[in-house]
Amino acid sequence: MTSSRKPYIRPLDLKHGQVDMAHGSGGRAMAQLIDELFARHLGNEYLGQGDDGAVLPLPGEGRLVMATDAHVVSPLFFPGGDIGCLSVHGTVNDVAVMGARPLYLAASFILEEGFPLGDLARIVQSMAAAASAAGVPVVTGDTKVVERGKGDGVFITTTGVGVVPPGRELSGRRARPGDVILVSGTLGDHGMAIMAERESLGFESPIVSDTAALHGLIEVLLATGADIRVLRDPTRGGLATTLNEIARQSGVGMMLQEKALPVQPAVNAACELLGLDPLYVANEGKLVVICGENDAESLLTVMRGHPLGRAAARIGSVHADEHHFVQMTTAFGGRRIVDWLSGEQLPRIC
Repeated sequence: MTSSRKPYIRPLDLKHGQVDMAHGSGGRAMAQLIDELFARHLGNEYLGQGDDGAVLPLPGEGRLVMATDAHVVSPLFFPGGDIGCLSVHGTVNDVAVMGARPLYLAASFILEEGFPLGDLARIVQSMAAAASAAGVPVVTGDTKVVERGKGDGVFITTTGVGVVPPGRELSGRRARPGDVILVSGTLGDHGMAIMAERESLGFESPIVSDTAALHGLIEVLLATGADIRVLRDPTRGGLATTLNEIARQSGVGMMLQEKALPVQPAVNAACELLGLDPLYVANEGKLVVICGENDAESLLTVMRGHPLGRAAARIGSVHADEHHFVQMTTAFGGRRIVDWLSGEQLPRIC
């Protein structure tokens, strides 16, 4: 008589265990890692299909939007978040600023041999919590392991898919002279939270990353029917780089008001200490809105009524400029060019 019981496999040791090359081999160890860690926390009806891809229901009407992003942040854990939730928020936001409703995520993990399984579990649990809170499931994925010294713990690439309703048009090409520039909150929080943690900088008021999924705030704004032309999340390169990108796309110029820019005192202090400009520091939970003048104040009120927009501010305007310059009126009444970011100001912040 043949026993039908499965052979005993020792559970993953999340307290002391480490990633090894067998976890990326495609064999039993890899299947165990996927079953006991990834599927356990990220599991849903689509991921549970267990195939090389997920079969997903088609949206009724509209156009598909797809975005992908690689996350290589260092350190992996920081005040306010970690690489897990960041990988969800970043891609959800990239889909949402196109005016789309995010539907699904795919995730790819590159793990370094020797990485603690306990830390990997923390990252996957954080990712699962972020995906659940956003209502955007991880439906397929992949895992690879590289030799010790050839990675940096964990790299995560996420791809998101969403759908834009018929008639909705948002693009960096749509800014027009006379438009108003709004931002949903304080600038530079994420980048400086990373740098403060990396450099062991202690401040009386700790700097916490703003990482968050913005699609709820975006839907509230779009539901007003206001004349919104452009939405962007100012991540790498910060607000300055984002506005330069839009100015070039739309063929316009922009004028910012330095006194109107919302920056936390602790972030300002950290930037001064490190010789950085908060305009170029990354954000992971802030929204830039470019809209018609007539709707600016009402949109500002709506933003301030949402938990992710309480510090929203009107920070500038769009004007005709054949050179497509972004400029700023300083606190002293002068003007300066807010140019493109030159080089890499803050490496490995997302």
